[in-house]
Amino acid sequence: MLKPNSLRAALTAALPELARDPERLNMFILGASVHNTGTRTLSFEYRYTLTILVLDYAGHIDAIMAPLLLWARRHQSDIFDNPDKREKAVHFDAEFLSTETADIAISIELTEAVLSRPHHSAAGALQLIHKDEPPPVTWGDKPERWEFWVHDQLVGTWDHDPR
Repeated sequence: MLKPNSLRAALTAALPELARDPERLNMFILGASVHNTGTRTLSFEYRYTLTILVLDYAGHIDAIMAPLLLWARRHQSDIFDNPDKREKAVHFDAEFLSTETADIAISIELTEAVLSRPHHSAAGALQLIHKDEPPPVTWGDKPERWEFWVHDQLVGTWDHDPR
């Protein structure tokens, strides 16, 4: 599965404090399943809930949600396009540790399609290809600098690359 590491990279790029202290960003998968496409190939799809834990977080939660949703728009756009998925695709819990910090748990429903093709190296050899998601149709398609503001306070800034 490739999406957890991709999302980790996006969040770390958007939240420098997680880059400085990577142990504060934890991820795990619950409820995972594998679905074969029913074709004569071995192609399949992973379906799972990725839980992201941001520990001892002192910033504004918008600074986590905005890059997560930007990432999801590129890598799991069906959660925006499908009204049924939109209702339950992203949810979170928070435990307030003090007046300044919280542990935040965010769950996101993800899928990853894996194509199976014969590989030229030997008879019976297979090449497994993780299929790219289709690009979003409504957001910019070139790299740019993003900033997020809440009530005139800058809560996050990073370089966004939609590729």
